[in-house]
Amino acid sequence: MAKQTRRQPAGDSLRQPLRLIGGQWRGRKLQFPLCDGLRPTGDRIRETLFNWLGPYVPDAVGADLFAGSGALGLEALSRGARVMSFCERDPAAAKALAGNLALLGASGGRLQHMDALQWLNSSKIDAPLDLVFLDPPFAADLWQPSIDALAARPWLADGAAIYIESGVDSVFQVPDSWELHREKRAGSVCYRLYFYRAD
Repeated sequence: MAKQTRRQPAGDSLRQPLRLIGGQWRGRKLQFPLCDGLRPTGDRIRETLFNWLGPYVPDAVGADLFAGSGALGLEALSRGARVMSFCERDPAAAKALAGNLALLGASGGRLQHMDALQWLNSSKIDAPLDLVFLDPPFAADLWQPSIDALAARPWLADGAAIYIESGVDSVFQVPDSWELHREKRAGSVCYRLYFYRAD
């Protein structure tokens, strides 16, 4: 009798792997769906970023805006962040992220199934935020509206770290109270880390 092969559920071929690279879940492999505009931050950039962040991550309250796979926020939780809110409006990506948070037992993860700008303009934020990841889909050009929304209300703690990932040709302006700490390029990607200093 010919051996039967188990049929894979539809959509399995459209799943991508994500590997956490540090902290308590180091080496854990997760899956996320292939969605339009979803572009996870690569391992090398994540490693550099979290080397920059160092002692600012443990016990931090943060937000992963435009979370997608949740790579940045999950990495922060793995490295000791206390609370991380994940904003993701795409239903498939949000469902996968919820599943991965449950799989890891990440009690500090808070999934916000909504647009990041909508969330920033709401009153449902665990503020003040110590750590913010801003990495929207490049084609959407949402850096400036997101920066403006972050700056318009008292969401940031004094000394908060703000990470921005963009294309090398992307144009945006940050408030004077955001001090550039580090900046680096990797191919067509530019990534920067700022620190907010209250007046």
